[in-house]
Amino acid sequence: MTAINQTRGPGAPVSKGLLRPVLVSAVLFMGVTGLAYPLLTTGLAQMLFPDQSRGSLIERDGAPIGSAVIGQDFTKPQYFHPRPSATTGADPASSSQTIAQPYNAALSAGSNYGPTNKKLIDQVRARAQAYRTENGLAANSPVPVDAVTASASGLDPDISLANALAQAERVGRARGMPSLSVKALIGHESTPLQLGMLGEPRVNVLKLNLALDALAAQRPAQ
Repeated sequence: MTAINQTRGPGAPVSKGLLRPVLVSAVLFMGVTGLAYPLLTTGLAQMLFPDQSRGSLIERDGAPIGSAVIGQDFTKPQYFHPRPSATTGADPASSSQTIAQPYNAALSAGSNYGPTNKKLIDQVRARAQAYRTENGLAANSPVPVDAVTASASGLDPDISLANALAQAERVGRARGMPSLSVKALIGHESTPLQLGMLGEPRVNVLKLNLALDALAAQRPAQ
């Protein structure tokens, strides 16, 4: 007699013999990947990299005021300004539209403009002119590239030393402080090359501005 190969249709019940291993496997993998692994990696991160695992938070008077790895938008003349940011946010007047919202950490993004894009060229030209005017530079003075271009994330926390030094005179005038003191603070707060050869020397804008506030607070006592 020839055996007939019968296949189970889509509406047929699952074999009782498969139900138990399926449920056991599901529970096991949920426990391993959804509970044990996250707890293990979180515990190791907090033990080996406690500051980074908590978001590299910066505190003042015991309260967090920002992160060392996420920039903030400083605009007052007595503070150092970050590089431009291309991030956007929801338009309060229309939920379906977006508007420029610099350093919006909830929507990290760059402009995605190419080097020949007219909008980018116009933006860079306008930013360079505004930068020179704001910092009292000559009309033909070179401008640091990070002062007129946004980063890919829109959240860059650092600026170049050239950018910071170009702002030192303006910050000193706004605070009534000698520019030499401001420039010395930039050098003190600067970060050198990584491993002595990677990247560029830079300074964290939030940390620099906090150090500037602390220095200004000490001056009356002196």
